This record gives sequence, C-alpha cells and structure tokens, in this order.
Amino acid sequence: EQLWNIGNKSAFMLIIPILAGYIARSIADKPGFAAGLVGGVLASTGDSGFIGGILAGFLAGYLTLGIKKLCSGMPQSLEGLKPTLIFPVLSVTVTGLLMIYVINPPASWLNNTLLNGLESLSGTNIMLLGLVVGAMMAIDMGGPFNKAAYVFSVAALTSGNAAPITAAMIGGMVPPIAIATAMLIFRKKFTKEQKGSVLPNYIMGLSFITEGAIPFAAADPIRVIPSMMVGSGVAGAIALGLGSAIQAPHGGIIVILGTDFGHVLQSLIAIIIGSLVAAIIYGLLKPKLTQDEIHTSEAMND
Repeated sequence: EQLWNIGNKSAFMLIIPILAGYIARSIADKPGFAAGLVGGVLASTGDSGFIGGILAGFLAGYLTLGIKKLCSGMPQSLEGLKPTLIFPVLSVTVTGLLMIYVINPPASWLNNTLLNGLESLSGTNIMLLGLVVGAMMAIDMGGPFNKAAYVFSVAALTSGNAAPITAAMIGGMVPPIAIATAMLIFRKKFTKEQKGSVLPNYIMGLSFITEGAIPFAAADPIRVIPSMMVGSGVAGAIALGLGSAIQAPHGGIIVILGTDFGHVLQSLIAIIIGSLVAAIIYGLLKPKLTQDEIHTSEAMND
C-alpha cells in the first residue's frame, strides 16, 4: 500500500508540473522554469490534465520571453534583479492568473470530454475500449493523446477497473517492438545504422517505453504513426477481448509475468499479434532504400 502511495499519490502528481516546467525552460531558459511549474500545478488542480500542462508550459515560456524583452530597456543598476525577482514574480503571477481564468476552463472541459468519452466505451464495448486506448497510446508516443489515455487508465485502475491500463500498457508496448520486428522482416528497407537499434527497441518495448519508436515516427510519420496505431489498437482489443488484466500502472513485461498464467498468455498473444500487424503494415508501406541512402549508409559504416 505504501509503495502504491509513493508511486501514485506522490510521483505521478509531479508529472504534469515537471512537464510544464521543462517546456517553459526549453523556451525561455531558467527564468521560465518557475512559471512553468506553477502553471503545471494549476493545470493539475484545475482538472485540465496533460492538455492544460502542455498549454501552461508554452504559455509560461513565451510569456517569460515577452517579459524579458519588455525589461531589456531597464537601467543597468537593476540588471541583477531581473532573473532573481522581476522575471519570476511577473511570469508566475501572470501565468497563474491566465491559467485560472483563461486556460483551465476550456482545457478542463476538453480533458474531461476526452476522459468521459473513454469511460463510456467500457462495459459492453470492452473490445472497442481496448482498440481506442491502444491506438491512442501510439498516436503521439508520449504526447498529450498518449498521456490522456494513460491518465484515464491509471484513474480507472485506482477505482478497481484494470481493463483500460491493460489496453494502455499492451498498446504502448507495441510500437517499439513492431519497429524492431519490421527491421528483421524487411531488412533491405532499412539502413545498417537503423538495424542497429533492433535490440534497444525490443528492450524498450518490453519495458513499456513507447518513446522508443519516436525517432522512426519523426523521420516518417505518414507511414509509421498509422501503422503503429493499427497494431496497438488491435493489441488492446485482443487483450481485453481475451480477458487479460494487468493490475499495475507500469512495468511492461515484468508486471505481465507477475500475473497468473492465463493473463500472461492472453497478454503475450495480444502483443505478438499487434506487433506483427504493425510491423507488416509499416514494412509494406515503407519504400525500398534508394541508391543514395545505401551508399550513405555504407560510407557511415566504413
């Protein structure tokens, strides 16, 4: 119970504020970090979730940049006060007020609409729930859709419903595994450098680290993302259709192997079929390497 409290009630509470804080820092450097953290906390308490957290990060970052520009003409004697007092106070205050009165109301509505839509798919529509949650895990592989599905799944798990997190975990494991499998099946369509990531992708996939597929999705989103969505959706639907149930919010293959044999077998069947479906679709869609790509790959490995 205490481990659950540490993970769910402490660690997971930090995700949205930290996400917002580092988005703001990436835009405005250190002066934007505090405003991003505050905006993220307000997104969490204001029920706007990851959508609100992402908006808070961009708001805090660009707002801090604007404040820095407005203060650029201040006397040299006040230069030392800018990063320690002026920037943090102004950016935190304005970000906080805008989050409370402008951002949170529509973002909260959007977040709750999304979560309620997922909730309505449970029960008799169990395979449809698995299809939607699984596919959402592969849309942006760690982005807002992925996180919205994951947060919904964790919330359902705390209420005693393991179906969503089962679909989320299995669907989230598919993309890296599918990418690695595609490189084994369609070897001539990938460079030697790409094929060097086969083992890391299998490890990340089995560990439920969906982001392992991001480099391939970023390089070829038109082919990769739809392929992975189909495979992850199929895996989630099969898992719930077979009655698989995972009782932990993370852990991948480790927590799957910790369930009884029936659930292990059902989960593995779903992962294997979903990964093969995604790998085959991606491999068929992916064009053969051009002569330039082959020569470039050979030159890089010489």
